[in-house]
Amino acid sequence: MCDATIEAMPKLTFTLNGEKCGVAYEEGQNLLDVLREGCGVVSAKDGCSGEGVCGCCAVLVDGRPKLSCKQHPAKIEGQEITTLEGFSVEERELLATAFVREGAAQCGFCTPGIAVRAKSVIDKGQGCDRAAVGKALSGHICRCTGYARIFDAFASAQALRDGEVLPQGPRTSCFFGPGGSEPPEAGVGASALNYQGRAKVMGEKLFVADMRVEGMLHGAVVLSPHPRALLQGIDTSAALALPGVHRVFTADDVPGDRYIGLIAKDWPAFTAVGEETRCVGDVVAFVVADTQHLAHRAADLVELRVQELEPVTSPQAALEPGAHQVHESGNLLSTCAFTRGDVDEALAGAVHTLDERFTTQRIEHAFLEPEAALAVPMETGVKVYTQGQGVHDDQRQVADLLGLHKDQVHVELVCNGGAFGGKEDMSIQGQTSLAAFLMGRPVRTVLTRAQSLLMHPKRHPLWMHYRIGADAEGRLLGARVRMIGDTGAYASVGAKVLERAAGHSMGPYRVPAVDVEALAVYTNNPPCGAMRGFGANQAAFAIEGLLDRLAERVGVDGYEIRKRNILSPGDRFATGQLMNESVLGLHRSLEACEAAYRSADYAGIACGIKNTGIGNGMPDMGRVEVEVLADGKLMVRTGYTEMGQGLFTILRQVVAQETGLDAEDMEVTTVSEEAVLCGMTTASRATALATRAGCRAGEKLAAAMAESGLDALVGQRFQGEYVNHSTTKPDADVAEPVTHMAFSFATQVVVLDEDGHLEKVVAAHDVGRAINPLQCAGQIEGGVHMGLGYALSEDFPCTGGHPDSLRLREVGIIPAKHTPPVEVILIEQPDESGGYGSKGVGEIGLVPTAGAVAEALYRFDGKRRSQLPMVDGAAAEGFVPKVRRPR
Repeated sequence: MCDATIEAMPKLTFTLNGEKCGVAYEEGQNLLDVLREGCGVVSAKDGCSGEGVCGCCAVLVDGRPKLSCKQHPAKIEGQEITTLEGFSVEERELLATAFVREGAAQCGFCTPGIAVRAKSVIDKGQGCDRAAVGKALSGHICRCTGYARIFDAFASAQALRDGEVLPQGPRTSCFFGPGGSEPPEAGVGASALNYQGRAKVMGEKLFVADMRVEGMLHGAVVLSPHPRALLQGIDTSAALALPGVHRVFTADDVPGDRYIGLIAKDWPAFTAVGEETRCVGDVVAFVVADTQHLAHRAADLVELRVQELEPVTSPQAALEPGAHQVHESGNLLSTCAFTRGDVDEALAGAVHTLDERFTTQRIEHAFLEPEAALAVPMETGVKVYTQGQGVHDDQRQVADLLGLHKDQVHVELVCNGGAFGGKEDMSIQGQTSLAAFLMGRPVRTVLTRAQSLLMHPKRHPLWMHYRIGADAEGRLLGARVRMIGDTGAYASVGAKVLERAAGHSMGPYRVPAVDVEALAVYTNNPPCGAMRGFGANQAAFAIEGLLDRLAERVGVDGYEIRKRNILSPGDRFATGQLMNESVLGLHRSLEACEAAYRSADYAGIACGIKNTGIGNGMPDMGRVEVEVLADGKLMVRTGYTEMGQGLFTILRQVVAQETGLDAEDMEVTTVSEEAVLCGMTTASRATALATRAGCRAGEKLAAAMAESGLDALVGQRFQGEYVNHSTTKPDADVAEPVTHMAFSFATQVVVLDEDGHLEKVVAAHDVGRAINPLQCAGQIEGGVHMGLGYALSEDFPCTGGHPDSLRLREVGIIPAKHTPPVEVILIEQPDESGGYGSKGVGEIGLVPTAGAVAEALYRFDGKRRSQLPMVDGAAAEGFVPKVRRPR
């Protein structure tokens, strides 16, 4: 930005962390913008673009906690601002110790803002007062933890402030079921503290939006205003007339393949003039300017000439003859269908038959870090710093877009502030890389929260029709299932989601005869793709509801009907896969929940199954590389993304276990090098596969150390690899189908109090082997919290292809003060596929939840639920999950 422009900008003088500060700011900026862009503060994060709902930007203004995104700069004149960077050494140590020991930081994006709030609470001596902490957290969202351990962190911070000695280990323990192993103090199985956890709490761990490089410019997207419209022209003149705007890119500037996609390349990085847009998240132009604020201002000035057209917004209507074809290939993206046994005969011979329809809603991931990318031109290509879930997939797609060989594109994971599947598809990595490559200057792009909500895929809404039959004692005999999923404007991984829903249509239950068909259908709605559970939880809501209705017919309770039907070794999963001894973890999880379910007046119980690994005929691979650095240090590389689940912490534990070296001497990173090609971080597979690979890499290093010592190995790299090719497609014509390499199992009980409020959740989860019990429990607690929201309040409705709201506040996330305690019971029933017997835990956490909630509500008010969400009009602000009891 030129000197004259800066001189004309308004000025602000205040005290920042004890020092006088004078800074110019742009009209329209808030205090958060001034702190981040003008003063270089990184601890205060922007998660909601000024909505004032996420709490990531909390700072102290004259000693009081305020959301800096809601403060106008002019009103800060002369005041004292304190960010985490300005806290005393003692305060920083106290907060970091409390949050890390309690497992209260996962991805870490929201944590600095919560830490600021914690200081104000413990200064008042209220850190152990759950009501006071819950009230203080009303202005904060944490999508990872489920809040339980944040409450614990406040209490531990208060204890430290009051001079108390903290007990060994975290305040909230996760209990191991019968036969569980005693956790060791170090290595695999220990509750090692979060890698870089202190830096996350203090806001020192940089995310992409925190990065600055010399000569960096800023990008902003221009999106389609209509779900379906003919783009007739783009006028960039007003945007380019602004001082400091360098260029506006359109489809004409793409040197390579304009279409991207994880599986089907049907998603244009830019919609071209003369083409139709397919959803309101379509990119039509990309502005590059001197500052982030200016880039967004200029993007608003780009004028689009369009002819608005009627969208197709119902998957059922999209399948009708004569419907508008969203893609030339037609509106039916995929069909997954398979049969086993004679369903007609099974239903005809059944004593009990049930015919029910279930629907589930579209919902938003609400990860706290909006998508961002930084691209830096190299001599023959570009380096991309990303927050995505697949560095190798980003590398491939960016290379195709730029017309480069993939070796000319290097992708590095900086940090990931939550994902839950929503960062599998590329968002702005491609457009940012294009600008940097063609302009020869670094470009960083950060989406606003509204743009993020528009652009990334959501959870699929599903319409499910089940007809099931059972014998007199309630044992399932057969089922016919038909599913339709709205995959929105682009394929993403929609075909795989519906494939997964079909495969999991019977849940963890034995059904001798099945006939299943699942359709993924294009519409002009926002795209749908991967989200935690990936189709399994939609199907679980239906099958669990049917089990409860069947139990009532037979005259038994929810526990007994499940005990009679759960899979055992030698039984077949819905797809025909023969279950091995690992399925005994399901039995143990159900038994662990019996007392909690049968001792409560208003409780629901549900079981869950979720695959570990992509499977369905695709290879699952884990690759890890360990390089010996100087001074006894190690660099551990993987292709999988650390997104708060604790993968980097676990990899250090694995290498330490195999080599005997100190985990503190190891760094971990995710890069797009061929040696660590793993594929997308999805399907609850990273821990299971990376630990297998990390173990092998560690074994090789240990053997080399035994021969020559560590000092002689400086510069050498040791690769570990595990690839599973054992699986088949659900509809494969084979004698013994193996659709997945492994499964996780769970049982959950949801208990309501006498007023219909959530009282507690008991979650017994078979994790195979708890590589890190603290992180394992944290994943389950976060999954349960997300599952409660999915069941009760979360929704992302669209009308005519337009989202009804682009406010994070209206997504329906259950706030901290209304989140019930979660009692985690870890079951360890090892499976040979995962490292040390581990199974996936990231997704299974919310698979059974909605079913358990539905039954608990039925026992309270006598109403059956077949549609999500279950509480009408629920909103995050002041939301209490409550229903009326019948008189």
